[in-house]
Amino acid sequence: MPESCAGAEIHYLNSANLNTSLMYKGIAGAARRPRNTSRLIASVYRSSTRLFLHPLLCDLVALGLIATSLLAQSSTDTRTVPFENGKEIFEYSCVTCHGPAGKGTPETAVGFQKPATFPDFTDCGGTTPELNVDWKATITQGGHGRGFSPIMPSFTDALTPEQIDKVVVYLRSLCTDKSWPRGELNLPRPLVTEKAFPEDEYVISSALNAKGAPGIENNIIYEQRFGARNQVELDVPVGAMRTGPGSWFGGLGDISLGVKRVLSTNLSKGYILSAFGGIVLPTGNKSRGLGSGVTTFEAFLAYAQLLPANSFVQFQGGTDQPTHTDDVPRSAFWRTAVGKSFRLENGLGRMWTPMMEFIADRDFATGARTNWDVMPQFQVTLSRRQHVRANLGVRIPVTNTADRPIQVVFYMLWDWFDGALTEGWR
Repeated sequence: MPESCAGAEIHYLNSANLNTSLMYKGIAGAARRPRNTSRLIASVYRSSTRLFLHPLLCDLVALGLIATSLLAQSSTDTRTVPFENGKEIFEYSCVTCHGPAGKGTPETAVGFQKPATFPDFTDCGGTTPELNVDWKATITQGGHGRGFSPIMPSFTDALTPEQIDKVVVYLRSLCTDKSWPRGELNLPRPLVTEKAFPEDEYVISSALNAKGAPGIENNIIYEQRFGARNQVELDVPVGAMRTGPGSWFGGLGDISLGVKRVLSTNLSKGYILSAFGGIVLPTGNKSRGLGSGVTTFEAFLAYAQLLPANSFVQFQGGTDQPTHTDDVPRSAFWRTAVGKSFRLENGLGRMWTPMMEFIADRDFATGARTNWDVMPQFQVTLSRRQHVRANLGVRIPVTNTADRPIQVVFYMLWDWFDGALTEGWR
């Protein structure tokens, strides 16, 4: 069967390396501005698909559309979308593919197969975890800019940065359920301090003794969000330590399971507050230092606050309540992380986040002293989609240093909600 004009047009657009403005500028007219070029092309797609035009005719139609658009560009500004209202800009530039309600135009009308990442802007669960800057980057750079399908074109020559900002604000309004916390409150994950934002992540964290008795502890963490404000978390520790000259012992630690719930969130005030409750099971070998030997209940509050200039502070405070206090004392802990994020490519690219954590814990026992640690660290996004990240830091005891070693701590994080581990790298 002969190829459709849709295929021919896409071929010519790609081979000529034409930018998006070609598809979204109106065709020049003598006395008025005709309809959007993208709508005209879409109309040709539909007609040619029905009529099964010969490839040569398709090529001629495609070349005619391109030539007409080029003539229009020669007498106009490089950015010619004539609207400043976000909804009007969306309807003029984006509605052909994304539909008038933001749910997406049917494939039979757009002339291409939609990728799995094609958004439904009315789906709060799919859109609220993202940051405005992520959407702006995708609109500005096209799908390839964030490791998504290149079928999403770049609008850098069709819209001004201010117009793109207004489109993003309008797209945000298509989610009408305000109970979902916004992605701007999803701050970079510190090495120890737990986040307040509910996540869909895998994290593999390792702490290696850099001074003192040789040993390493790994934590395999799985987090899954359910509903607007809830998250379930599973933490499986696996450790190893030297028990003598040339002798090591390793095994499973105490597995923990818990649930987090957002109690309060306010984007305009820049904060989010969550509560966590969980249970730690005595699955580790206490005699080998891989567990406590008793069941323990854990509870904490987590709070995050946005600060000016892409800075933030995160706080976690809670308690561990073992079922047998004769063996393991009750304890309290509190942790604070302060950081600031930097982005490359005019604020749209890779993100770098230096942080400093202050960590403390104290047993509820006579004569107990508070353990204080500081932890400088540095997180960086690895994938273009920024859903794979790494963090490296050093945990340094400040008090009670005799039997507490300095540790090098590292994690790899995969936000699996944003795609497979192998996706989004180019």
